[in-house]
Amino acid sequence: MSTTHHVHSLDHTVQTTNRWLAALAGAIGTEDREFAHRVLRTWLHAVRDGLPVPAAAHLAAQLPDLLRGIYYNGWDPTAVPIRRDREEFAAHFAATGRIANADVPKLARAVTAVMYEELTPGVVDHALGQLPREVRDLLGGQGLSGTRSQ
Repeated sequence: MSTTHHVHSLDHTVQTTNRWLAALAGAIGTEDREFAHRVLRTWLHAVRDGLPVPAAAHLAAQLPDLLRGIYYNGWDPTAVPIRRDREEFAAHFAATGRIANADVPKLARAVTAVMYEELTPGVVDHALGQLPREVRDLLGGQGLSGTRSQ
């Protein structure tokens, strides 16, 4: 006889992550959740690597547990922030996400829009405000008045 016991916090983070992936899949016009996951992971890692450690940790603290684990996977806090201009950021995003360069703006902006929907906009603005203006523009950051520009 098999008895399944659920851990509420784990069930909740799986449900939340699935909701985020469904929202992202809808925003990018696909039913492929694996692709949506790959794009989300790529955005999380690319943004994370451009942030100073305190800003990266602040953003991570707002993520659901499951996504926080994905966010921190492979992170080297001694090697950040990595400064990339728009072209370098887009090329890195395309290569690590295994997507076409031409699709980067649409996909990156879709993830940013989901972040604005799921997180407090101030949290997203704070993180994106740490990135160079041209990268923020690529990501579709909004409401960034008052943040420092680079």
